[in-house]
Amino acid sequence: QNQKTKEQIESLLQNGKHKELRDRLCCRLTFGTAGLRSAMGAGFCYINDLTVIQSTQGIYKYLERCFSDFKQRGFVVGYDTRGQVASNCSSKKLAKLTAAVLLAKDVPVYFFSTYVPTPFVPYAVQQLKAVAGVMITASHNRKEDNGYKVYWENGAQITSPHDKEIIKCIEECVEPWNGSWNENLVDTSPLKQDPLKKICDCYMEDLKKICYHRELNMQTNLKFVHTSFHGVGHDYVQLAFKAFGFQPPIPVPEQKDPDPDFSTVKCPNPEEGESVLELSLRLAEKESAKVVVATDPDADRLAVAEQQENGCWKVFTGNELAALFGWWMFSCWKENCSKDADVKNVYMLATTVSSKILRAIALKEGFHFEETLPGFKWIGSRVKDLLDNGKEILFAFEESIGFMCGTSVLDKDGVSAAVVIAEMATYLEGKNLSLAQKLTEIYETYGYHITKTSYFLCYDPPTIKRIFEKLRNFDAPQSYPKFCGIYNILHVRDITTGYDSSQPNKKSVLPVSKSSQMITFTFQNGCVATLRTSGTEPKIKYYAEMCALPEQSDRTVLEEELQKLIEALIENFLEPDKNGLIWRSA
Repeated sequence: QNQKTKEQIESLLQNGKHKELRDRLCCRLTFGTAGLRSAMGAGFCYINDLTVIQSTQGIYKYLERCFSDFKQRGFVVGYDTRGQVASNCSSKKLAKLTAAVLLAKDVPVYFFSTYVPTPFVPYAVQQLKAVAGVMITASHNRKEDNGYKVYWENGAQITSPHDKEIIKCIEECVEPWNGSWNENLVDTSPLKQDPLKKICDCYMEDLKKICYHRELNMQTNLKFVHTSFHGVGHDYVQLAFKAFGFQPPIPVPEQKDPDPDFSTVKCPNPEEGESVLELSLRLAEKESAKVVVATDPDADRLAVAEQQENGCWKVFTGNELAALFGWWMFSCWKENCSKDADVKNVYMLATTVSSKILRAIALKEGFHFEETLPGFKWIGSRVKDLLDNGKEILFAFEESIGFMCGTSVLDKDGVSAAVVIAEMATYLEGKNLSLAQKLTEIYETYGYHITKTSYFLCYDPPTIKRIFEKLRNFDAPQSYPKFCGIYNILHVRDITTGYDSSQPNKKSVLPVSKSSQMITFTFQNGCVATLRTSGTEPKIKYYAEMCALPEQSDRTVLEEELQKLIEALIENFLEPDKNGLIWRSA
């Protein structure tokens, strides 16, 4: 019923583009690390009106099976500000169709009346005791993409077996039902409620639980610049700063309002560093603001930059920010916990491709540290299990600038992280320290953890498969490499197959994840390196980290060693020239 997408298919047919028709029509969307995500446009493996209706019908069918009280508890729907004129597709329209499928089946729907940060959906699911929720977003992906993120009743993103079961249910009911196309139901159905005010107020109130220095925040002369990257973050970050007692951060005017074309950045991912933070850094210099906070378009991730003594800007990596957050959240816990609080009941988590700095802090301070598979859905589910068992979780993160401070939201949250970093900077300024200086102190106390993460683009799935299969059959069938250039490999863990040479039974402790490629090498020199495919983009990512003991404090030597090892890893294992991989543009 969408004329624009119908025309796309007709035009491909008329022009004899049979390969592209096959690509678009002969496979379905599947759940990756962040739900369903693809380009907007016509076809069953694209995001469009029909695939969203089909996905929601499958979810309805599955939830009806899982929850006898589904029609009492209801379902949450949120959306960001993405859109594409060529497909007559926008996040809000897709959200309306999601709601329509459910409303037509007499399910109460909590439908946000305007765009919200992604974390508001899992937060609302828990607050409103709904059975599940969907957020229409493609986060920081390119402007052509959109996505469909599903949260379970526990407020965490769905993991297996739910995702597999939902896909089965989708395939059982691909024909749109009566009422599924009726996006106006959102405006007319008595079963629709707008949770915006209640959820926003509760969220800002809950945020105060992780505010420890309100007086300092009210008095500080420190200035902050915030960019919301043409997305949803502006209003919500302003409110979060207010909740912590701060003056509002200075917004980047060209980027504060939603713009589905992301017209001032080459890509809307704050992880790309200084090149995409240009406007905010220049504004900060003009306003004498020392710290820049950048939320990605759906405000679930956070980048931070700080001006150094020499006038240059340091853009922190996700792993560096995690070292700061880990130190901060633990220090605040220690200062504010009750006399009989047990440090052994305290936990922090990270995904396995992230820095091991929290492990080093945990070992020295006596709390627990756990790792999960990549993707915040694994962290959210594990945190919920730990909470249900009476544990206290202070902080969790993934290296791709995803942070969870406290447990009000069981997902990464750029809004809360932005205001926590502002409070941290304010507190440190009172001690005459910058964030960068504190980071060095942390590394000197717990050992340097130097990480390098980057990626290659590869648009040919068979090539990716070949690269990983070669690693599994390196010198002989079913044998992994023993060396990478001159570097001796101690252990290999392959999450795709479930193999781990460091375990007595040779089986990986982390769950097997057959749908994606991921192999980790532990080297004799203390370096850990992982190669994996992205769950949301056509990338092969690599992660490498040197974990040094506190007494090994020569950072330059460690950095050189890491750089040489990465070069060997790329040359011997990825072979970019031979495999036609595209280097990430600097």
